[in-house]
Amino acid sequence: MQRRIRRRYAAERRFRWLGLAAVSLSGAFLAFLLWTMLASGLGGFSRTEVRLPLDFPAMALDVRPEQLGRAGADLALAGAGLQNAVGAAAVQAFGDDGERVISDSAWVTVREAIKADPSLLSRRATITVPAAPGIHEAATGEARPDDEAAAARLAAAGALTSGFNWTFLTGADSTDPTAAGIWGALKGSLLTMLVTLGLAFPIGVLSAIYLEEYAPRNRWTDLIEVSINNLAAVPSIIFGLLGLAVFLGTFNMPRSAPVVGGLTLALMIMPVIVIAGRNAVKAVPPSIRDAALGVGASRVQVVFHHVLPLALPGILTGTIIGMARALGETAPLLMIGMRAFIATPPDKLTDAASVLPVQIFLWSDQVSRGFVEKTSAAIIVLLVFLLAMNALAIYLRNRFETRW
Repeated sequence: MQRRIRRRYAAERRFRWLGLAAVSLSGAFLAFLLWTMLASGLGGFSRTEVRLPLDFPAMALDVRPEQLGRAGADLALAGAGLQNAVGAAAVQAFGDDGERVISDSAWVTVREAIKADPSLLSRRATITVPAAPGIHEAATGEARPDDEAAAARLAAAGALTSGFNWTFLTGADSTDPTAAGIWGALKGSLLTMLVTLGLAFPIGVLSAIYLEEYAPRNRWTDLIEVSINNLAAVPSIIFGLLGLAVFLGTFNMPRSAPVVGGLTLALMIMPVIVIAGRNAVKAVPPSIRDAALGVGASRVQVVFHHVLPLALPGILTGTIIGMARALGETAPLLMIGMRAFIATPPDKLTDAASVLPVQIFLWSDQVSRGFVEKTSAAIIVLLVFLLAMNALAIYLRNRFETRW
């Protein structure tokens, strides 16, 4: 008997150590993931800039100040040869490789400065423009020897500065990694999630209440329950094919629009909300219903005044988890065309847009090294978004939780 007791205690100790090792291994993998993303992506939140001296009278740009207040100001400055003039000014200031030290979008920064202050056309000025990707890499880490030498010369001349990259948070997609931003995809994700929540939450909750409180128990109800459980396990790309066939092929809705993405994702997470809602409603004690009916409440009053408020924490938790899953989905949105190059953030639900996971996918496929840190930085933004949604779920659960 003592040997059996010792073996049982030894087995319990081994199980406890195995559990601790599993938790430690999971924590180590999570820490490695976070460290890798932070190490690779923090550079995307910084920006290296070059102080570029410009002699606007010598450029002789054929643009009048009154043209800069009109809608065609960008076209007028581009037609006047501003891009070539900025490149020539960089060569004059930094030597033959001057054009290599500024980004391809440097002239856009100069264009915006001229539009903000037309008096620049009549005088000299020094404007801070984005540095080329190679110069940024040399200033923040390892780079090619010629880029490191150019960055060293600029730093010695006091022409190199660095700061927080607000363009990454406020700009849209671009072919130039120094001008690429996440705001277009983030806004597209917000609009898509708004449509998803507006459709999936009320329909899912009402379906759960009906199935649990009102639906008769027969073979048709059993068939519906089995179908909902099966839909919750269907691969997400199937819902993308469904959205492609129904919303785009049948109803001719705008391609790559947040409204179509929201409809598709709402179909995907609705079974999850129904299942979570049914479990939350079922967890409410029957005594609550009996007491409400005993004091004369109707069935509707019992459900919406007593059962639903008590089940709300579980329903909200399941909804936020489903929304977090929808936020990270890529396959169904690729099927409905939300992988296009979108250079302008969407203003309406019917405008062409992209979303964060698709934007990360597109940037990861770019050849330019400048998009590597942009991809990791976008992943950090997506993780922060997901953590915020999970924190909201925990807050709502604690806020509406009722113990009995």
